[in-house]
Formats: sequence, structure tokens, C-alpha cells
Amino acid sequence: MSRAMNVKMAEKDVKALCDKAGVSISAIEVLPSGGTHLVCTTSDGAEAMRGKLKSHLIEGTVRRFPFINSRGPW
Repeated sequence: MSRAMNVKMAEKDVKALCDKAGVSISAIEVLPSGGTHLVCTTSDGAEAMRGKLKSHLIEGTVRRFPFINSRGPW
């Protein structure tokens, strides 16, 4: 099971729900079309959050912002 999911909620609200559930976040980012891309640290945490966020999950592929390496070229 994937640890990643896309949610139709603001980033701060997703963080608050994860904190309340005791689920640690590996990565989180805002989506260009609105919503949040969430990656939980564990698959158990992801499964718990999928249950809590069931009505807010975005199905299918979503566009994300391109990764920009702020450290410069390697």
C-alpha cells in the first residue's frame, strides 16, 4: 500500500489531523489545483489517514509543482 495520497483539504488542516491521530508525516506539499499531497512515514499511518480522510481523497492523477533543487547543481 502506498504511503502517499492527495487530499481536497488545506495543508494546515491535514497536518492538524495527522497530529491529532499521532501519524507522522514524511512529506507534504500544496497542489497547484488546490488540496494537499501527503506522504505518511509508515504504511500503517497512511492507512489510518485514508480512513479519516476518505471523503476528501482525490482519485486519479493530479498535477504537482516541479521539484526545484535549491542547493544548486551537483
